Amino acid sequence: MTVSTDAQEADGGPANGSYVMDTRCGQVGEVIGHDGVFVRLRPPAGGPEWDSPVGVLRSVTAREQLVARNALANARSRGDVCR
Repeated sequence: MTVSTDAQEADGGPANGSYVMDTRCGQVGEVIGHDGVFVRLRPPAGGPEWDSPVGVLRSVTAREQLVARNALANARSRGDVCR
């Protein structure tokens, strides 16, 4: 799985599959869709999805991306994630 931290859609929002930080809650999310000015996010290791305005999102740091990928790998090894 290749994840880009700075890829953007044509509308200027983050690209599907990229990780972003929701600065409102300090949560890293994987971009799974767009709806106007909102971006649909899901936790890398699974859990409830949420919507966030584009304006409160930022690119993740290398460390944050590593933590997110590690959480996903751990969830997969436990059988918690099937994607």
